[in-house]
Amino acid sequence: MPLTRPLPPYLVQRYKGWHATGYQDNRSWYRRLADEGQRPRAMVISCCDSRVHVTSIFGADSGEFFIHRNIANLVPPFKPDSDHHGTSATVEYAVNTLRVAQLIVMGHTRCGGVAGCHAMCAGHAPELELESSFVGRWMDILRPGYERVRDLPQEQQVPALEQQAVVISLENLLTFPFVREALEAEQMTLHGLVHDIGSGTLSQYDGESAFHPV
Repeated sequence: MPLTRPLPPYLVQRYKGWHATGYQDNRSWYRRLADEGQRPRAMVISCCDSRVHVTSIFGADSGEFFIHRNIANLVPPFKPDSDHHGTSATVEYAVNTLRVAQLIVMGHTRCGGVAGCHAMCAGHAPELELESSFVGRWMDILRPGYERVRDLPQEQQVPALEQQAVVISLENLLTFPFVREALEAEQMTLHGLVHDIGSGTLSQYDGESAFHPV
């Protein structure tokens, strides 16, 4: 069996359409990005969910955002243990090398990862408790958030946990020494957002206890 197969025709067609229009219309900009490298103003940590389209939400062009996506837009605590840490490595590169001015954690409503974490912590998803579950062990990052929302009315717990995915990640970012140094030197700011997929709206964390419409 071959390791890879040709792209499906619909993706080839879309690529050729983009190259004939989007690329050709902005050819000098793409060449400048290639020659001069990237200088993004912001890093965005968002969910892998296909419904979350960060560049469209902010009307961003190529080269503007340094984007990292993972399940439930989570940032783990600082843990320099010589293991593989994709999210931590991306944060390190954004802060220390790219010198981004804003670091944004953007969660969203109807997040499957958050719903899975809630089910796991409530004892309804034993398959996620297995050591062999990559998703379950990743969602362990959000367990402290579950403890904060578990006493709310049932229908409020998952939406509140979606917000906690942002808050926990912001708190964990502060455990990274180079993040704290950039903040204290006023070289960078932190932001927490939740995107409502159905309404298209954004809410912003006030840094203390609540999210407010942008």
